[in-house]
Amino acid sequence: MKKTPWDLYAPIYEKAMRSDRKMYQFMYNRIPKVIKDKDVLEIAAGPGLLAKHVADAAHTMVATDYSEGMMKEARKGTYPKNLTFEAADAASLPYADDSFDVVLIANALHVMPEPEKALKEIDRVLKDKGILIAPNFVNHRGGFISRLWSGILKIAGISFEHQWTTDGYCEFLEQNGWKIKNCRELKARIALAYVECVRE
Repeated sequence: MKKTPWDLYAPIYEKAMRSDRKMYQFMYNRIPKVIKDKDVLEIAAGPGLLAKHVADAAHTMVATDYSEGMMKEARKGTYPKNLTFEAADAASLPYADDSFDVVLIANALHVMPEPEKALKEIDRVLKDKGILIAPNFVNHRGGFISRLWSGILKIAGISFEHQWTTDGYCEFLEQNGWKIKNCRELKARIALAYVECVRE
């Protein structure tokens, strides 16, 4: 199988994210409250940073990524027994309809050429009244550091297909049938819109 830029980026992903500790700490504190005792699917989990920190709160958690390199990194070290890692494509998930109470997809929709396909799959695998947690980088061109970091990623072969603002990102989700229940913009090298939503 041909390696993707994400496979090459996988070994250094965690180190690259260390300067955004405050952003991650907010999610490590918030997400367990939302997923408590629920069956959770994470899409585009990368090397499992979020999953390893929050899975203890869930009933079960399946963390997926289409990059085998990311899944290889994710399986390293220790992690909660209720957490499993599986390779899966966000646009064609290998799970039955109505399988999960919560779907988490962090920092991924903006790099997908057709994020609508992932949202349709999320809708399919979510149970009735399920929750979508979809934090996403926004304002990629908002300041020097954001532009610099975006440029470095582009050189590495990782481009941002969508350049949303926080309002624009929420509007995109609403246009695809999601009702925003919670939205907060977090400061980081590239700002993050932390969003929780449900189906309309």
